[in-house]
Amino acid sequence: MTAIRFSNVGKRYPNGHDALVGLDFTLESGELAFLTGHSGAGKSTLLKLIMLMERPSRGGVWVGDRDLTKLPRKQIPFHRREIGVVFQNHQLLFDRSVFDNVALPLQISGYDPVDAARRVRAALDKVGLLSREKLNPITLSSGEQQRVGIARAIVHKPKLLLADEPTGNLDPELSEDIMHLFEQFNRIGTTVLIASHDLSLINRLQHRVLSLQAGRLVSDGY
Repeated sequence: MTAIRFSNVGKRYPNGHDALVGLDFTLESGELAFLTGHSGAGKSTLLKLIMLMERPSRGGVWVGDRDLTKLPRKQIPFHRREIGVVFQNHQLLFDRSVFDNVALPLQISGYDPVDAARRVRAALDKVGLLSREKLNPITLSSGEQQRVGIARAIVHKPKLLLADEPTGNLDPELSEDIMHLFEQFNRIGTTVLIASHDLSLINRLQHRVLSLQAGRLVSDGY
């Protein structure tokens, strides 16, 4: 089953800048792949198209059997709830506990509080932070904060997990730990696409790499 498909996708912004040009690739369900390229190569734009934060100027984008170019605006929140997203800067709320940060997507989706609590603790356990649930995330290290962000992204058990420079602010040892977490989620069937410029780490992990240059896909392989 196909998780993501791009067919001749282009994205031109109103100022005339072509962020993506003629993009063709398929990511199968259960794959883990890296997305690389210099700053401004189009990595973030590609992820935004998958999340429907942007629409393509031309071409087709599919997630599963869903044609995103034809998805009505009212269905966008439902689409986004099926995808987990990890950001470089965590985007945590420092007026809430670790537990409440992870629970937020479930509260928005209307989960039963008892079921939500069970899922939150399972997610925190997976990232090794169950003992930190009552703390304010501002008291945690940057690596631990990123783990809270990952727990929040996977708490609703998404089939697709996107990460935009998830190790950009971390030292090499912490970066490797975070990448191994993504590998663990992939081993239980989650499709994972990670945008990263950390080529030395990517090369050590030996997964598929999609490389962008000036909005074009210039290489795709292992």
